[in-house]
Amino acid sequence: MAKGNENLHSALKAKNDEFYTQLSDIEKELRHYKEHFQGKTVLCNCDDPRVSNFFHYFSYNFEKLGLKKLITICYKNQEIDLFSKHTSERAIYLEYNGCKEGENVPTLEEIGIKHLQGDGDFRSKECIDLLQETDIVVTNPPFSLFREYVAQLIEYQKKFLIIGNQNAISYKEIFYLFMDNKIWLGYNNNAKTFHKPDGTTQTLGNTGWFTNLETKKRHENIILYKTYNETDYPKYDNFEAIEVSKVSDIPYDYKDTMGVPITFLDKYNPDQFEILGITKTWFGGASKIYPNQTQVSKDGSKSTVSKLNDGATIKMSSPPRDSTYYIVDNEIFIQLYARILIKRKDI
Repeated sequence: MAKGNENLHSALKAKNDEFYTQLSDIEKELRHYKEHFQGKTVLCNCDDPRVSNFFHYFSYNFEKLGLKKLITICYKNQEIDLFSKHTSERAIYLEYNGCKEGENVPTLEEIGIKHLQGDGDFRSKECIDLLQETDIVVTNPPFSLFREYVAQLIEYQKKFLIIGNQNAISYKEIFYLFMDNKIWLGYNNNAKTFHKPDGTTQTLGNTGWFTNLETKKRHENIILYKTYNETDYPKYDNFEAIEVSKVSDIPYDYKDTMGVPITFLDKYNPDQFEILGITKTWFGGASKIYPNQTQVSKDGSKSTVSKLNDGATIKMSSPPRDSTYYIVDNEIFIQLYARILIKRKDI
């Protein structure tokens, strides 16, 4: 997983984020949404049909899903034998309306190939015009443009099922959508192996599905069995909430604000919980600013840290085992990864 995350960060930094999703991963996720596609027009607007398994999945399952139309936009390509070379400044888009011979295998004659005036960028007017024709967008957009891509889908009120880096959860623009129940996680959210344009494969950690299509999973309650006590659930030093280090440890009898790991969103049921914010500077609020402090690493080495003022911080009576901790004015603190702030709705 560490290597996968390293690959993902490197790709984002270099804007080298063209990854082709494996057909097995698409089939594994899409099987949960079949009822949403009957009579619908599907758009795959970040896909090279020659190599896109999204195009492969929807064209071969067109009749089975009961689709009305499939539109696929190919960026900067205009000829069928140039699909994967990206040598043209013009793009094409394909319209597929199903097999006419009943063999469920699309032929070249049945795939309507049309030219675009521009390069096929999803933000261009002609691509937005195609977006407005469609009901559901399913694709793997560029990770480096994820904010813009999701913002466009929300602006045009489109249903979608897309792959993204799960670090996007903590982006302010994306997290507000989670809070407002305009986006949520899909069924399968773990590391995946992708194909690259050069024929190689690459495993990316921390990727998953984002959607606004309703699922049964989204309304399943988290089974709670722990009882609240002050020892197991300490309060943050810089915010009025208790720390819950594991989703499975959420107490069933606590009605006030709790901080839980980001993995909570994979099990989040909006009927059971309300999302209040995230602890990246308490979602815009002021967090406590500490004086210069000494950081003590796992091996016992010490270094000076100028300030500790972002996220959730707990004051400890003794150093936590196998953790980096901080000494401020002879008191011990541990700074946690980002926490989602939640509150029970059904208590």
